[in-house]
Amino acid sequence: MKTKHDWRRADAMTDEEVHAAAIADPDAQPLTPARLAGMKQTPRLKIIRRGLGLTQEEFAARFQIPLGTLRDWEQGAAQPDQAARAYLTVIAHDPESVQRALRNAPPGAGAGDPPVAG
Repeated sequence: MKTKHDWRRADAMTDEEVHAAAIADPDAQPLTPARLAGMKQTPRLKIIRRGLGLTQEEFAARFQIPLGTLRDWEQGAAQPDQAARAYLTVIAHDPESVQRALRNAPPGAGAGDPPVAG
């Protein structure tokens, strides 16, 4: 497979030369704790939702999460509490079981609107 880069020069470099070249590159500087703290992390929720192929609206309806809350979590305006993080973990590992449980829950057993069939 041909790439558009010729890696022969890099392959010929020693580990020390590679390290020195990386340090000399202003776009490849080591990540300091201060820079890390200032970076916006991709919310795990967005990864879960996209992995399921759902829009925010679909995910919120399917798993009975208020749409505004979901948006706040994804945008980093708010963080899920411990119970919500546990719920999101279960959704990530077995979304079908969560949907089944929500469909089979007696009316009024959960908060929010009735479950949406998936």
